[in-house]
Amino acid sequence: MSALRFSTAVHRGALRVEGQDRVPFLQGLISNDVTRVSPEQAVHAALLSPQGRFLWDMFVVGTADALLLDVERDRAADLMKKLGVYKLRSKVTLRNPGEAMEVVVAWGEGAAAALGLAPKPGAARHLDDAIAYVDPRLPALGVRLLAPDGHVAAMLATQGFATAPFDEYEALRLSLGVPDGSRDLPVEKALLLENGFDELNGVDWQKGCYMGQELTARTKYRALVRKRLLPVAVEGPLPASGTRVMLGEQEAGEMRSGLAGQALALLRLEAVDKAAAGAGTLKAGEALLKPQIPTWLNRPAPAEQ
Repeated sequence: MSALRFSTAVHRGALRVEGQDRVPFLQGLISNDVTRVSPEQAVHAALLSPQGRFLWDMFVVGTADALLLDVERDRAADLMKKLGVYKLRSKVTLRNPGEAMEVVVAWGEGAAAALGLAPKPGAARHLDDAIAYVDPRLPALGVRLLAPDGHVAAMLATQGFATAPFDEYEALRLSLGVPDGSRDLPVEKALLLENGFDELNGVDWQKGCYMGQELTARTKYRALVRKRLLPVAVEGPLPASGTRVMLGEQEAGEMRSGLAGQALALLRLEAVDKAAAGAGTLKAGEALLKPQIPTWLNRPAPAEQ
């Protein structure tokens, strides 16, 4: 069986942003630096509310005449409407290709190299009529491809990739502790820095203002992060997303997406440290939880918080 795998991310789709003002238009709205985007470089970013709360996440990919946004398919039409509110006199055209475009994920050791990409976050290139780019959040998540529907499978097969159930990719994502849009970040509630957007290359601290920037910056520079989204090993029945996590009688957090014995949970760091020190067990419903600290997560030691 091939170690290189691929699957269609059916819950993801694409928006197309055209026009000579496309870069400055998005630059003033989203959390990452759009001026870095090119046919050789993609970025991950979020659109926030004016209060700094999560609305949408997106991968921004460049072509010669447009920016393509890899977004949640079911929420793409609403995102296009939202962006349209901010167009004003900008020379920008927004298009929703709908079912004509698909998002494919390809992973496994050497996935980037097999597609001619350096294993660096966001490294991108065109392959026939597809755009392939290393996941800008974490290269261990493999490569994402945007292409006309049905055009990728044959090309990936010639490069040694074998088709696989999407749950295999989900298991990888969950084990790495990486959130997936509104499945893990409640809309109009979640804060980027509680959910790893800083360490996962989703925020540029040097760019100018964007919507929600003030709260995001204040959260960082005042060290206000007291909760983090973490991968958790689940012993027992998988709790539904939204289930409260308890440490004894104390509320410690809330469950997010999960699969089999692995899930994500937004947890109070104080409760995580107490559980690690043997001062109680984290539970969600009937399940016991064991938090796992991802290697990419940058957090101070308990004594330094």
